[in-house]
Amino acid sequence: MTDRFDLTGYSDGDVDTNDSTVRSLESLAAERYSRRQTLFGGIGATTMALFGTTMLTACDETEVDSSPIVVPGAVAATSAGRLVTLTAQTAADVISGSWAQTSGEPVQLVKVDATTSTFIAPAVSQPSDLTFTYSVTTHRGANASGTSTVRVSPAVLGFAAVAKNLNDVVTVPAGYTVTVLTRLGDPLAAGVSAYSNNGTDGDFDKRIGDHGDAFAFYGLSAAGARDDNSNTRGLMVQNHENLSVQYLHPNGPTNVSSGPRPQAEALKEMMAHGVSITEYVDAGNRKWGYVPNSPLNRRITPGTQMQFAGAAAASAMLRTAYSPDGTRGRGTINNCAHGVTPWATYLTAEENWAGYFRRDNSGSGTDNTLRSPEELVALRRYGVNSNTGNYAWSTVQSADTLYTRWDARVKGASAVEDFRNEPNQFGWVVELDPYDPNSTPRKRTSLGRFGHEGAFVQAAAGKKLAVYMGDDARREYLYKFVSSATFTEADGRSANRLAMGDKYLDTGTLYVARFEADGTGRWLPLVFGQVPDRPATSNTPAYSFADQADILINARLAGDALGATPMDRPEWTAGNPLTGEIYLTLTNNNASNRPLNDTNAANPRHYNDPYGPANRAQYGNPNGHIIRLRENGDDPAATSFRWDIYLFGADSADAGPNVNLSGLTAENDFSSPDGLYFSRETNPAGKVKPLMWIQTDDGALSDRTNNMMLAAMPGSVGDGGAQTITNTGADGATATQTTFVGAPATVATLRRFLVGPVECEITGIDTTPDGRTVFVGIQHPGEDGTPDAPSSNWPDTQGNANAPATARPRSAIVAITKDDGGVIAL
Repeated sequence: MTDRFDLTGYSDGDVDTNDSTVRSLESLAAERYSRRQTLFGGIGATTMALFGTTMLTACDETEVDSSPIVVPGAVAATSAGRLVTLTAQTAADVISGSWAQTSGEPVQLVKVDATTSTFIAPAVSQPSDLTFTYSVTTHRGANASGTSTVRVSPAVLGFAAVAKNLNDVVTVPAGYTVTVLTRLGDPLAAGVSAYSNNGTDGDFDKRIGDHGDAFAFYGLSAAGARDDNSNTRGLMVQNHENLSVQYLHPNGPTNVSSGPRPQAEALKEMMAHGVSITEYVDAGNRKWGYVPNSPLNRRITPGTQMQFAGAAAASAMLRTAYSPDGTRGRGTINNCAHGVTPWATYLTAEENWAGYFRRDNSGSGTDNTLRSPEELVALRRYGVNSNTGNYAWSTVQSADTLYTRWDARVKGASAVEDFRNEPNQFGWVVELDPYDPNSTPRKRTSLGRFGHEGAFVQAAAGKKLAVYMGDDARREYLYKFVSSATFTEADGRSANRLAMGDKYLDTGTLYVARFEADGTGRWLPLVFGQVPDRPATSNTPAYSFADQADILINARLAGDALGATPMDRPEWTAGNPLTGEIYLTLTNNNASNRPLNDTNAANPRHYNDPYGPANRAQYGNPNGHIIRLRENGDDPAATSFRWDIYLFGADSADAGPNVNLSGLTAENDFSSPDGLYFSRETNPAGKVKPLMWIQTDDGALSDRTNNMMLAAMPGSVGDGGAQTITNTGADGATATQTTFVGAPATVATLRRFLVGPVECEITGIDTTPDGRTVFVGIQHPGEDGTPDAPSSNWPDTQGNANAPATARPRSAIVAITKDDGGVIAL
């Protein structure tokens, strides 16, 4: 008896018109079907490949995902990152069968059963054919096989854009699932009670903190050691930026504006800051959860001991009653964005720390009269000017220095008798080892002190290591640190991780950026002897730097002295893993800080974006933009670069041509870009055509939509050109500004992937190494509500239309997976 694969006619409709040397799928199919291969061994009739209609048009800009099912003898098409299923139907006398790859870019075949295997389509730069053979053996000992071809095209965005909305859920495209993971208050140690979420909970040094911001996933092996390739177990290291303080207490905080504060309330608020380290586990098939009592769980709070390292360590400016020699400190606070080192440590960045300190700074006999002129210049430049301090922690009636340290007034005869220098102990990048719960975090002073938003690390073997950092405040600067040591791959694998930080982050040169009007830029070194005095202004006298530690501690003043370019709130930095180009989000600016007559090429817009039904005016640059730069010679240590503006935020419904310079539409318009992330190089989304994620922290467009996350496939610096725009002021005056714009966005290169719940900010993103799970942070949902009337009830509302209206909102991390198991967004 002779059995055969029974094939029917097939027409894909995909004729490759871009490369004449690649045969069309139609011709391959016709050839295969004409052979009518006769295969022995008792195989029954097979099914044909099943295709979704959009999968067949892989070059269509509006394509959404469809993953092919391929049978022996079939010819199929897909694109990088998509799940492909190879399957067959066999007769009863077949005793074994298996799929094997016979040609093309190697893939990992995952055997489901005797007839079915799957794989993720690999990254390719041009259409490429992969062939697979299915072989069987029958009870009679006969063998037979059939071969299938899968053509893989370069990666494309593979989801329908999510519409702007004001819903109180995390909205994602069809075909994706959202799972809520760790939330504010979730326990991180044995014996800690479940979170009641009514304001009565304590023990926040053993719970997930509030306002989760940036985070990173660090893989774990089965033995609990570092494993950079683990997709099923890892440590989530997350920053906690601030508080929705009204929800932390039964009826909101007591005396928060002036004090005295109850000690228990202040302690709870303090411990809800910092960093959390939490073990995550995939229970199978990307069903994620966390381990509440993992021995690797850890909370780092404002009370955790720290060590100062780098060029400013032991400076007289860091000496306090707690650290008379200026080498130690306690805690980290207002942690925003982050960085990940090649040796697998975590860099957490201290941002809006300045407002936490108390200073009576006006009138005679106050702290101002006890300070030197230089101290006053520095304190004012960093905004350490509060008469109470955020949350008024210093007003707790206790002699415990955990509370008195927030009082930065001069009280003793010298700095070692009080906490006048405590503000100088904050504003740093802090390095910690996620894998060692007993390690002491290090504050890396050579990276400078300012309102750190993040610290993106660019490392390549044989080159100097660079760290790119934004200073998140209006009219602040972009910085870069370049190591003295040349990076080696062996150091990236070192088990002595903090020692690698000592090697690469403590010795080097800090630079600040100047963006020139001709599309070039320069890195200006912040080196003692090369930085002139900061000139006097109408409000402050001149400032002379005493030494290198002074320059690092007062990096903002040094940037002023060198003439760095004031930017529109420099936030996250991220690097394209293929090109090495650096991207920087510039969230927004207002008219008082970016007036009509004070734009520049790198911050070129001044306009109005009317808000809400009343059309409230929003002049300045309310929607922000994303700038990118490419180092000369693609060398991280270069002192010059080229730049352009990759994207301009805009409301596509209202913005004219001088505002919507990137050609945004309803599918991809956005405002106030904040978080940035490029997919990992370990999966197709991070290769050949790397995928970039953009997260927003918006107030200008929030009348029409909650904050969002977009997926982008950016080009390169110089893919657009020079453009002169006309800006308009509130009085009708106009002014022109020439800038450099990137190629216009299209739905093929930029698409909205997610919209968050009410009043949230989208903060933090990472993926598993295989790109099949993306973790996303949702910060401060319902931030404008009250304990009695929360304005959001998320995450209780996720998947629950009947969530109680009294449920207090909680910041949380969610896992997003693709229902068919493919790489996210492709």
